[in-house]
This record gives sequence, C-alpha cells and structure tokens, in this order.
Amino acid sequence: MNGTAKKPRGRPRAYEPQVALRQATGAFWKSGYAATSLDDITAATGMNRPSLRAAFGDKRAIYLQALADYWELQLAAMRKALDGDHALDTALMRVYDAALAIYFSGDGPARGCFVVGTAITEAVDNPEVRRSVMDGFRTLDTRFEARLRRARDSGELDSDADPTALALLATATLHTLALRARAGTSRKDLRKLASKATGVICG
Repeated sequence: MNGTAKKPRGRPRAYEPQVALRQATGAFWKSGYAATSLDDITAATGMNRPSLRAAFGDKRAIYLQALADYWELQLAAMRKALDGDHALDTALMRVYDAALAIYFSGDGPARGCFVVGTAITEAVDNPEVRRSVMDGFRTLDTRFEARLRRARDSGELDSDADPTALALLATATLHTLALRARAGTSRKDLRKLASKATGVICG
C-alpha cells in the first residue's frame, strides 16, 4: 500500500438548488417568460447550460418550478399573517404588508407579483401555467374567506356579511397592489390603498 488517500468519485455540486432557482426566478421576474433566454438564466445562476438542464430541465420546466416556488413563498407569508388572534383589520393589513414586502423585494424598482407579472400572459396558451395560476388564486380566495367567515361568526362583521364576496375583494386588492407596484406607485401610497380597502372589507 502506498498510503495515498482514495479520491472521492464525482465532483461536488457547486450550486445550491434553492438559491439557483430563486436566481432564475429573478431573471423571469425582470423580463417575463418569453423575453427571458437560457443565456439570461445561465448568467443569473452562474450555471452553464448542461448543468442547468441536468438540475432543472428545459426553460419551461425551470419556469414552472419558479412559479411553484413563488406560490409557496406567497402562501406561506399569507398563512403567517393570518395566524393568531389578531383583529380582522390587523390580519388583513398583515397580509398586505407581507405582499408588499415581496413586491418590493430585489435591488431595482418594485417587481410586483411574480404571478401577475409573468404568468398571466403565459396562462393563455400554457395549460400548466393556467392551472397553477387558478389553483393559487383559489387558495388565496379560500384562505381569505375562512378568516372572513370566522370574523362574521365572532361578530367582527355584520351577520349578513358575505364572506365569499368579501374574499374576492380581498384577493382583488392583492392584485391591484401588485400591478400598481410594478407601475411605480410608492410603497407608502400602496399601503394607504390597502388600508382603505381593508376599511371597506371590514365595514
């Protein structure tokens, strides 16, 4: 025996999958699905094409994973905001503040919502994207409705309040915040808008 240590087989992975996926998400978020090339994604992640394909698949597969990851991020933030025994108006503003934190994330101008900004256009022709969008929207509606129904049952809302209709309004407010953030409305003004919408929802 010559005492030489045995070298481990293969090369260690030089990237963190979650980090790389978030970097790819940033590329799509900036330019949209159609305008984002594989070169853009390789530049964002620092991975070459073969490594990118081996890790995530083709461009469509990368985008679908980015979309699923974004939904997990947004819905987790919503769940955390609605947890606890906060008053209804406080709970709703916690949701909107959490959303604004996402919409204004990144180094440049506000990016808005990844779904609203990139997936809506693709949903027209892509059944997988459309299903993801609709499933996500239904989850938003359902979670708002559950909290609003609890508020009605506890007397925070009038007994004749319609939790289903109010939930749609609450979700629509999220979409409005996302669009206006992307268009350049300040975070301060968007928070005022959210506060006014919350006042309408809470009666």
